[in-house]
Amino acid sequence: RKAERPRAAMATALRAAPRAAARLLLLGRRGIASCLDPSTGLTEDQKEFQKVALDFAAKEMAPYMAEWDEKEIFPVETMRKAAQLGFGGIYVKPDVGGSGLSRLDTSIIFEALSTGCASTTAYMSIHNMCVWMIDTFGNEEQRRRFCPSLCSMEKFASYCLTEPGSGSDAASLLTSAQRKGDTYVLNGSKAFISGGGDTDVYVVMCRTGGPGPKGISCLVLEKGMPGLSFGKKEKKVGWNSQPTRAVIFEDCIVPVGNRLGAEGQGFSIAMQGLNGGRINIASCSLGAAHASVLLAQEHLTVRKQFGEPLANNQYLQFRLAEMATRLVAARLMVRNAAQALQDGREDAAVLCSMAKLFATDECFGICNQALQMHGGYGYLKDYAVQQFVRDIRVHQILEGTNEVMRMIVARNLLQG
Repeated sequence: RKAERPRAAMATALRAAPRAAARLLLLGRRGIASCLDPSTGLTEDQKEFQKVALDFAAKEMAPYMAEWDEKEIFPVETMRKAAQLGFGGIYVKPDVGGSGLSRLDTSIIFEALSTGCASTTAYMSIHNMCVWMIDTFGNEEQRRRFCPSLCSMEKFASYCLTEPGSGSDAASLLTSAQRKGDTYVLNGSKAFISGGGDTDVYVVMCRTGGPGPKGISCLVLEKGMPGLSFGKKEKKVGWNSQPTRAVIFEDCIVPVGNRLGAEGQGFSIAMQGLNGGRINIASCSLGAAHASVLLAQEHLTVRKQFGEPLANNQYLQFRLAEMATRLVAARLMVRNAAQALQDGREDAAVLCSMAKLFATDECFGICNQALQMHGGYGYLKDYAVQQFVRDIRVHQILEGTNEVMRMIVARNLLQG
């Protein structure tokens, strides 16, 4: 019904209730110019996954995106509804509750969900990465103990790699785990942990051996373990629908049975997880950029200056064309990398780095340009475009900074 409203009604909605208008755009303008159509080239199954995710984003996320941001609400019940659609363990095996979909399917879903709220979807992507790590590197007992409740989002997971003194140089982490019989005694802290304090399961990289990557192991902790505590809730520019805290270990006792893989395998587990994480976070940027292009397109059509719509201004036409072109290029790069990762190609890791670098840089630029096209309105929190700008700025930093992505690509080019 809303999709059938005439342009005059859409214009009124945009002026009077921009938050509701964002939802109208997502529901009613999905069939915009074919050059922007995110379903191009997809299989019928993938189109169906995408449609389910877009509808969920429009109905269950977009109307509440601003409130979650303003009040810093972690939308647990909304995410559990998403899990009922299979989005809690998208690329986890079905025998433990996962959906068993491909990396490309996952990218398509996260892009669609992010049109409704990039911040919430980004947390869901981290949760999915953690469940995949347990599913892939855990033994059968661990898989069946942790994965079903995580896939249903009855419980939530956090990824703990970054420390106050080791960000990009992750192999220098200092959190230590001393083995004593059938337990590890864990000491140290992690910084900038998404979901920290509000989540139930923590996938923690810690040092069980000597310096460097080969001394790192992976432990799965559960909230309530003695010696596990959390810092204050951080105040952030964006990503306000997910809490961020330090995670602190003070003589924290962890059973050896909670170790994923062998001792010394942790850094490899972390990096393999991040290959997928980089695709996921790039996909979240794509969704935010897609929504922002739609918002800019509509604003240029509705807003009048000097007696005519902004859409008649050739400079703004050219900028909109550039935004659309960069979005499609980024989408193709991300999907190519997702397929390479699914296929286990030798160049998958570097393609994931290239896609993360390109997509997060370009999509931030697209969202920022969309804000500029809104003029002063774009700087008001009543208009969704400013939140997309704030929420995806951090995508250029996390899952490996874009400077590190450049290092990975250059190393690959120059190694032989």
